[in-house]
Parts: sequence; C-alpha cells; structure tokens
Amino acid sequence: MTIINGSSLALIILVLSTLVTCKCNAAAAVPLADQTIFNVMDFDAKPNSEFISTQAFMKAWRAACDFTGHARVFVPPGVYTLGEIIFAGPCKGTHSIILEIAGTLKAVPDVSEYSNFAWISFESINGVIITGGGTLDAQGQSVWQFNDCKTNPNCVHLPATLHFNDIRNGRVMRLKLINSMGFHLHITNSYLVRFHGLTIDAPEDSPNTDGIHISKSNTIKLSRSVIRTGDDCVSFGQGTNNVTVNKVTCGPGHGISVGSLGKLAGELEVRGLIVKNCTLRGTTNGIRIKTYAGENANRALGMMFSDIVMENVKNPIIIDQSYGDKSTDSLSQVKISDVVYQNIRGTTSSEIPVQLLCSSKLPCQNVRLTNINLKHIANTPITSQCQNVNVGYTGIQIPSPCHGPSS
Repeated sequence: MTIINGSSLALIILVLSTLVTCKCNAAAAVPLADQTIFNVMDFDAKPNSEFISTQAFMKAWRAACDFTGHARVFVPPGVYTLGEIIFAGPCKGTHSIILEIAGTLKAVPDVSEYSNFAWISFESINGVIITGGGTLDAQGQSVWQFNDCKTNPNCVHLPATLHFNDIRNGRVMRLKLINSMGFHLHITNSYLVRFHGLTIDAPEDSPNTDGIHISKSNTIKLSRSVIRTGDDCVSFGQGTNNVTVNKVTCGPGHGISVGSLGKLAGELEVRGLIVKNCTLRGTTNGIRIKTYAGENANRALGMMFSDIVMENVKNPIIIDQSYGDKSTDSLSQVKISDVVYQNIRGTTSSEIPVQLLCSSKLPCQNVRLTNINLKHIANTPITSQCQNVNVGYTGIQIPSPCHGPSS
C-alpha cells in the first residue's frame, strides 16, 4: 500500500469502512493495498479553525488527478472552511478517482467571494466517485437576503453547492447537503451520473434552493434520497434526456418539476423522464410541467410518473403552460406529448388537484391518466380542470375526469 506522507491508522480504518458499507462501482471496490491515498491534511488543510483550506484541497486533488494509478482523496473528520473551488480534469489515470468526505465542509459566507456558478465545481472528468457520509454546509442563510429573483426576472442565481459540468461516469452517494446559497446540486452537459443516498435540507422559505437541477444531460439516475427545500426538490431543465428518479421523498418544497421551459430561444427538448415510487409531503406542487408563454419553441415528450404518494400536496398533478407572467396574451409554443400519470394516490389541500392547462397554440397530445385516487384533507368535493389537451383515462379516477374544454 502507498500512503502519501504517513497517514494514520485511523484513515485506514475509515477507508476500509467505506469499502465495506457502500456499493460502489469497480473503482471503489479496488483493494486498499492497490490505492494511493491523498489526505488533505498532508497538504496543509486545517480543520476546526478559521483557516481557509481551499488551496490544500486543490493541491490534494491535483496530485490525485495527475496520478496514473488508483487514487483516493481523503477528507478526515473535522470541519473545514472552503471558498470557491474547482476540481478539474481531465485526469491522467484510467480509473475513477474517489473523493471521500468524512468531515464537514463549510462555505465562506460572503457572496462576493464567488465568481462562478458554484461553491464546489467538478469539471471535465471521466470517472469520479464522491462519497464518505460527510456534510456540505453552504451557509446560505448568510446570503439569501441578496436573492432578488422574485422581483427581478433577469436575476443572477446565487452559487450552487455542487456544480457538475462535463462529467462522464460519475457517482455521488452518502452525502448531506444543507442550506445552499442557490441550487444544492446542478448537473449540466453530463452523461451517466448516478446520485444515491443523498440528504438535502434547507428551510421551506429559503429562496431558489432547488434540490437537484438537471439540464443538457443524458442518462442520469437519482435514487433513495430525501430532499427538503424552499424550491423544487428535483427540476428538469432544457436538454434533459433519459433520467430516472426512484424512491425519493420530497417536502417541504415546490415538488418535482419539468421546466420551466420556453423562456429562452433555441432551448433543447426534454425527453425520456421516469419518476417512480416517490413520496411528496406538504409540497406546493406534486408533479408539475411548467412552460412560459411566448415565442420560444421547444418540446417535452415521453414522460412517465408512476406510483407516487401525495401527502397534503396543494397541486398534485399540474400542467401550467402560462407560467411566469399571467397577464401576457401570448401563448406557449412548447409542445407537450406522450405523458403518463399512473397509480397516483393520497391527499390534497386543493379543490382542483388535477389541472391540465395546455396551450391553445400547441395543445398537449396523448396524455394518459391511470388509477388516480386523491382526496381532500377536509373531505370536501374535488374536481379536475382541462384546457387544450388530448387526454385519456383508465382505471380509478378520483377526481372525476375532465369535462371542460379540451382538444
């Protein structure tokens, strides 16, 4: 075994524990004797102090990324303060690099310190595993006051906790993300990345703290995670393709959202989404598809939402094609088609828990509802509302199917 600069027996025990308890891919299962450990402490990181350890973390990553064998960057228990940091590739090895975070990372709570999209970024890496059971605390409560997105449509989003750009063959598991400044996790321009066993936590009134936002990415999987935020638990932006969300518990927050789409010219289509076996608790929306009215064309198609439990959800099933400025006379030009809602049950606080409100310019096509069973928390009557939608029904339908204007 090779260990950089004489790391302690405690490190070996922690690494062995990770190998035993997590089901990683082949890289993580490499015997410890064949791994080289890059401990951030050996690069002058200083936990449990006011010292900013950004440079130490970057040096440890650089050494591991330039290593041609099996490399593991190790963050021991303790609290480390970090400013903006980019873990960049490409790396020289042919094996996935492992970043094991056993401690707590805390962000510098000064928004002027951040010039990029995120606090912690991963860029241009083929093969990375991030794990360890640690916590990423962005201390967003110190900067949320600077978020003006509710009043400024051209606002600049505050930094995400984790930003993934151009990542191939990645896995992120057994981490806790709390109090992000902006999005907790944003993944874009990436392929074949899995997220598993995450806990994401921020107050219900924290602004724009989406749990996970996915855009311009293909073959992404999220499973067995708990997300509590002030915005969407999971959101699918433009260019999201072949994504599966399985066994996620969401709430509080704004639910699971496709979009918003149609805000920008030249957006990429959304296709091939599966959301299944999820529970939403006390969210403002359940499964939502939202598009802007206006001249920007796009498509969202091939989406299945199945086996979803709603617990006191305001809008369990909603398509909103006039998202944003409700006063505009323009119509959405985002085409929605081939959408399946099946086996959705639970409780709602709305008298209209199913709303399929599509654009008269491009009516929704081939929307199917199967076994929908919702009831009001106060046992008051509920109904459905449909506009400009080609919709079919099978199985139980509570509330009753739409009888309003549809195409």
